[in-house]
Amino acid sequence: PFDEIAVEEALRIKERGEAEEVIAVTIGDSAAQEQLRTVLAMGCDRAILVEAPSDLEPLAVAKTLKALVEKEDAQLVIA
Repeated sequence: PFDEIAVEEALRIKERGEAEEVIAVTIGDSAAQEQLRTVLAMGCDRAILVEAPSDLEPLAVAKTLKALVEKEDAQLVIA
């Protein structure tokens, strides 16, 4: 399951004016779309699903997240 506490904290940071946008990201199969709909309902501005097999190695997950953070020019990552 997604980390609801991290999402809530990111939204609080945005409410304080310390962030412009909250983007939720998950790496997995299409079943994760339900989690992304939930975070959008919570108030996230965008949600990104990176489709990948469930047995993806941790190093591959880290590299994928690194590339996405660089592409989005994220200033803060809460995991």
